[in-house]
Amino acid sequence: MAANTILVADDDRAIRTVLSEALGRLGHQVRTAGDAATLWRWVKDGAGDLVITDVVMPDENGLDLLPRIRKLRPDLRVIVMSARNTLLTAVKATEGGAFEYLAKPFDLGDLRNAVERALSRPKPVPANESAGDEEALPIVGRSPAMQEIYRLLARLMTSDLTVLLTGESGTGKELIARALHDYGRRRKGPFIAVNMAAIPRDLIESDLFGHERGAFTGAINKATGRFEQAAGGTLFLDEIGDMPLEAQTRLLRVLQEGEFTTVGGREPIRADLRIVAATHRDLREQVRRGQFREDLYYRLNVVPLRLPPLRERIEDIPDLVRHFLNRATEEGGSPKMFDAAAIERLQRYEWPGNVRELENLVRRVAVIYGEDVIGVDIVARELAAIANAATPSKPAGESLAMAAERHLRDYFSAHTHGLPARGLYDRVLREIERPLIQLSLEATRGNQIRAAEMLGLNRNTLRKKIRELDISVLRGLK
Repeated sequence: MAANTILVADDDRAIRTVLSEALGRLGHQVRTAGDAATLWRWVKDGAGDLVITDVVMPDENGLDLLPRIRKLRPDLRVIVMSARNTLLTAVKATEGGAFEYLAKPFDLGDLRNAVERALSRPKPVPANESAGDEEALPIVGRSPAMQEIYRLLARLMTSDLTVLLTGESGTGKELIARALHDYGRRRKGPFIAVNMAAIPRDLIESDLFGHERGAFTGAINKATGRFEQAAGGTLFLDEIGDMPLEAQTRLLRVLQEGEFTTVGGREPIRADLRIVAATHRDLREQVRRGQFREDLYYRLNVVPLRLPPLRERIEDIPDLVRHFLNRATEEGGSPKMFDAAAIERLQRYEWPGNVRELENLVRRVAVIYGEDVIGVDIVARELAAIANAATPSKPAGESLAMAAERHLRDYFSAHTHGLPARGLYDRVLREIERPLIQLSLEATRGNQIRAAEMLGLNRNTLRKKIRELDISVLRGLK
């Protein structure tokens, strides 16, 4: 690579020295400054082929200087580095037109890679408007794992690409989806969140796409679905792995054709929205088992984003604890803190419920204990209580009939304001019918003749039910 002139601005002399030596070894000329005013004077004079600037400097914030540099010299690329390694810093740097954002401390190999890319690419990325006023973000963490999340999120803010969030329960998937919306280009539109696991299977299509009057029994009036409600904004499909196959087919059609129709409707409606989906399930495994459409999986998995469990970023626990304590104080509680031993004990716990479980513990402790400083004895007591409270999710010795009765009791209990919709008998039978046929086909490796014999059904009847229930038959799998 030919020698270039690189302008470096950082108020830390040691950083300037290290960067000057590292970039000098690559054959570049390096000019260093300890303030923003000197850097801005050089840029106005037309000096430099690349800028590397810190955010916090004695006379001006580097993020405020960034748009002026991009406006005056749009061809001049800027790499922003900062010890304020929050999502908001990464987002502001990207929206301000930074070529790359590096969270301190960074590896010099990453810097060299960014410099080479910045100097070798023919055209810069156009600058966008600033995100606006500073806001407190609900996403907390400065660990390397979260830095990677922030960098990718910042890149995604300027696009409408479909994002598939994966991760264990309690890792903050909806917070990430919300951040993609709030700081993305559709932030002026609505954010509509739908939990697939919370909607009765027979109502999912109507809930998502809306329905016409008289489309089915009980459809007294026309209803608007979530896709229309999210027009111009973002539709967050949580627990997408729980979406029934019939609805998967309709969602696939929307993603392929960019339009949908209401249940019972004929006129297509353009889908003007961004889709962010999330699941704690292994969708690849569900595809293999015929429970999730492979073509839909690839349509959704345009940008996969895995959120790390809390046990993979325990260095974020002190910041998270402070964040939750601050929220408890804002809600009227007295100020508290955890001592070092208590934090260390929290960091040794596995956190199967992830950040949500930590939040529950911190907020509970903040309310029920009078101590201003929470010690390790209190934390140990709370963690022991959690362990004792853990019970098997399925009662021992529970039969199929008992399990069905338990689920049905929960179902009726959920209708506190009335009775379930008509057609309950058929809906419940279909709920049982689907897994029964799916598992029978799996047990016979997709052999429909053997499955029909085992079920005691006529082969044609089984085929009809497979079509009606939209069950994928994969031969040779078990």
